[in-house]
Amino acid sequence: MPDPVEKPAIAMPTSQPVLMRALRWGLVVTAVLVAAFAGIGWLVSGAPGLIGGVIGTAMGGFFLVLTVGSIAFANRFIESPSYLALFFAIVLGSWILKFVIFIVTSLLLRDQPWLDPVILFIGIVAAVLVSLVIDAVVIAKSRIPVIGGVGE
Repeated sequence: MPDPVEKPAIAMPTSQPVLMRALRWGLVVTAVLVAAFAGIGWLVSGAPGLIGGVIGTAMGGFFLVLTVGSIAFANRFIESPSYLALFFAIVLGSWILKFVIFIVTSLLLRDQPWLDPVILFIGIVAAVLVSLVIDAVVIAKSRIPVIGGVGE
C-alpha cells in the first residue's frame, strides 16, 4: 500500500494558539451569557425580555467570533508574499461587515413589539465587556515569544 503523501504544515504565527484559545473561551462564555440573559430577560419582561437577551448576547458573541476568527483566518496566508495586504484586507473587511450587520440589525429590530430593547442593549454591552475581559485574560496568561515569528 503506498504511503500517503504528507502535506507540509502551514506555518502559523506564534500568536495563533492564543487566538484559538480566545475563540474557544468566547464561544463558551457566549453560550453561558445567552442562557443567563434569556433567564434574566424572562424574569424582567417575559417573552420580549427573553428574546432581547438572547439576540443581544448572541450578537455580541457573533461579533467576537467574527473578529477573532478573521484574524485567525488571515494568519493562514502568512507564507504569501502579500500577507500584510491580505491580513489587513480580511480583518478590516470583517470590521466593516460587523458595522454593517450592526446597523442593519439595529434598524430592523427598532420598535419591534416582541422585543425588549433595554434587555437587548444590556445583553450586547455585557457580551462586549465580557469578550474584552476574556481577551485581556487570555493575552495576559499567554507566553508568546518576543523573538521569533513563524511556526516555531
